[in-house]
Amino acid sequence: MQYPKKVVVGDITVRDGFQHEEKFIPTQAKVWVLEQLILSGVKHLEVTNFGNPKGMPQFKDADELFKQIRQSKKVKDKLDDVVLTAVTIRERAIERAINAKKEGYGPDRILLMVSTSESHQIKNSGLTLKEYWKMAEEWIPKAKDAGIKINGTVSTIWGCPIEGPTRLEDAISFTQRWFDIGADDVEHADHDGSASPDRVYRYYSMLLDKVDNPHKQIAHFHTTRGWGLANVLAALQAGMTNFESTLGGIGGQPANFVDGVPVAGTGDYYYNDPNDVGLVSTEDMVVMMDEMGIETDLDIDRILQIGKIVEKIVGRRLRSKTVNQGRIPKSMTGRK
Repeated sequence: MQYPKKVVVGDITVRDGFQHEEKFIPTQAKVWVLEQLILSGVKHLEVTNFGNPKGMPQFKDADELFKQIRQSKKVKDKLDDVVLTAVTIRERAIERAINAKKEGYGPDRILLMVSTSESHQIKNSGLTLKEYWKMAEEWIPKAKDAGIKINGTVSTIWGCPIEGPTRLEDAISFTQRWFDIGADDVEHADHDGSASPDRVYRYYSMLLDKVDNPHKQIAHFHTTRGWGLANVLAALQAGMTNFESTLGGIGGQPANFVDGVPVAGTGDYYYNDPNDVGLVSTEDMVVMMDEMGIETDLDIDRILQIGKIVEKIVGRRLRSKTVNQGRIPKSMTGRK
């Protein structure tokens, strides 16, 4: 089996991970997680969502969070080498990001998202695909003029929780369209755990045959049905070198119930049991890659320590197995 010798691992715990939590995570806890991840070597982090906090109150501290991480004495000297991202699905969110950037604390990068499923697109953004592409074409130049990089995400690649099966070929064409209108990189997302390893390998093989910038393609897997790391392995075999994940494997659809109050979120949960939902665990993925001889440039022991604290922050045991079991010894233990 052939694998890349080195990969990039981005962590999106503070945005995608915490957005599925049904309690508000204190701002200082979010700052702590971001600081510790930066100190462990992570250079790509999702910080928050600039969407309307009335529907997603987990992000009511979006501006304050960016201000605090920018001012952090622990990591301020490292931020030139780190990319901090905010999700900005619609126009007002993009405008917020631009204004925050002009004020000196905003994101380095923003994320826009299209789904290959029209139904999912409308539920996620309130716009049809045609309307969304038009909006993106209008606002991407404005963000770039403000010095912000653009991520274009493609969702429902392997299936839609509303409509069912989707065409892999559509995601390839959407990827090219993102680059054509100014995206700096593209995230390829299995947002509900529909991807199986064989189709993951097929898709990323198709993708890497078509694109001339493989380092700008990012793999994003949920593990709702337990296939997350198998899908990471399939993507590695296809040649992917850029991955993102969350500590403890938390995350998923924005919570529609926060601190005892029903909120809009993105509507009803797609899943039979929202407790099953989550992404690939950062801890387990980087330990697995290390055992495979794949360089991540991360302090893996520190990542495991952060994972233990995240369990305390959210108040329960999470998905990571290596947080409990630890790494495999690299030399003789001396025990008999």
